[in-house]
Amino acid sequence: MINREWHLLSRPVGWPKPEDFALVETETRAPAEGQVLVRNKYLSVDPYMRGRMSARKSYTAPFELGKVMQGGAVGEIVESNAEGFAVGDHVLHFGGWREYATIDAKGAVKVDPDLAPLSTYLGVLGMTGLTAYAGLLRTASFKEGDSVFVSGAAGAVGSQVGQIAKLKGASRVIGSAGSDEKVKLLVEEYGFDAAFNYKNGPVGEQLREAAPDGVDVYFDNVGGEHLEAAIGSLNERGRIAICGMISVYNNTEPAPGPQNLSRLIQTRGRIEGFLVGDHYDLQPQFVQEVGAWVASGELKYRETVVEGIENNLEAFLGQLRGENTGKMIVKL
Repeated sequence: MINREWHLLSRPVGWPKPEDFALVETETRAPAEGQVLVRNKYLSVDPYMRGRMSARKSYTAPFELGKVMQGGAVGEIVESNAEGFAVGDHVLHFGGWREYATIDAKGAVKVDPDLAPLSTYLGVLGMTGLTAYAGLLRTASFKEGDSVFVSGAAGAVGSQVGQIAKLKGASRVIGSAGSDEKVKLLVEEYGFDAAFNYKNGPVGEQLREAAPDGVDVYFDNVGGEHLEAAIGSLNERGRIAICGMISVYNNTEPAPGPQNLSRLIQTRGRIEGFLVGDHYDLQPQFVQEVGAWVASGELKYRETVVEGIENNLEAFLGQLRGENTGKMIVKL
């Protein structure tokens, strides 16, 4: 069978350009012992992938030039050479950015399409959901009664952070987003107490208006001006969990840090970065608790679905531009 897959041709400088990538036709490879061949149905594109396109050292290896990229995917096994995995089984794996993937079965996790739509295993019940859960509850040490501020709040991670905080008893949840439509969604559908469009004025001023009593927790998906604003509004013993800094991912020069870090001395505040891979021990607890909220309708989610492997790159660039509401998914 012919397989189409995306290769990285050159390392982007600044914003990625179409000529940095190529959609290549290859032949599928029969699975060796312990492997399965999967026909992908849904692919994930995520902001962290921008970092893997650069050569600099990070927490994970960069994509190799001239070779297929990787990412989260859900698909159906069409050929199996691995015990415990049968043709027709659906699996979550990391062989995305392609139509077919021959992978080691030990790197695949079975998922049940009857329990939840397959796409949710890439979002609300997948890595982005666990990121929200672990970052808020463990890294930020959220406790009942906290006031919580979330940037990138209409995205896949941010929207769950705000809702989980409300379900866990937050006194107030504030979100920022990049359009008036998303602001309306945060308040009317996701139950945020307040939200603002960061494009409508200085973030610090809008945050002080939305949270006049300050914030106890800031969940950072954006960095830059948002981080400085959150430090300025942080209450005593406040905590900041750094999940991502999408505002600086395409910078060609180092971004200046917050100018008010000395305020952390006054507030005895704490800033801590985290990676979801350090918190997979929470997976069973996460699936049980969040799965129940999703099933009951208490936790709502949105997906922005782009169709076709040929549009995988545009979907990736679109979520960097903030064009998605909720999880950005590519449907094959």
